Amino acid sequence: MHIRSFVWAAFFAALTAVGGFIKIPVPYVPFTLQIAAVYLAGCLLGPKIGALSQMLYVLIGLAGAPVFAEGGGLGYIWKPTFGYLLGFIVGAYTCGALVHRFQWTRARDIWLANVAALFVVYMFGCTWLYIAMKWIAETPFSIGQTLWFGFLLPVPGDLALCAVCSVIAARVWPRVQPIVMTRGMGG
Repeated sequence: MHIRSFVWAAFFAALTAVGGFIKIPVPYVPFTLQIAAVYLAGCLLGPKIGALSQMLYVLIGLAGAPVFAEGGGLGYIWKPTFGYLLGFIVGAYTCGALVHRFQWTRARDIWLANVAALFVVYMFGCTWLYIAMKWIAETPFSIGQTLWFGFLLPVPGDLALCAVCSVIAARVWPRVQPIVMTRGMGG
């Protein structure tokens, strides 16, 4: 892997961390701008480097840096929202795989990839939320409560970010493509 790949991955990991500090408190699952970095990392860096950026973000947080929406450290694994962080890794990969596989460059096509990434993130997040509330927090959620707090409350804002990031990615891609699409990147 080329050193440029790691630099881009680190940059998007930092963007994800910044997005974690911009949040609107919602019960159990705060609304943050982190998902915007996930969309953009997948679209602009491709599946492997996009996923690497999110993996780097998660590892930095688990190592103790307070980069998550509610802090950091290895104990964050036991938080009800940790599944969303795992979903960021797979979501960035999913988005990047779709955009790069089908060579999507129009905003409406990129939006489809971003929506796919969003649902991957929510699948991981809601699953972990349900498990964590039942066996870790010992405050069991029903499946309905899990979907309400883990999906329905935060999804409108994330869908808005999905649309905004689709337009941004479509406009930025022609400018960053020559930089990003070097040997070892973009896939």
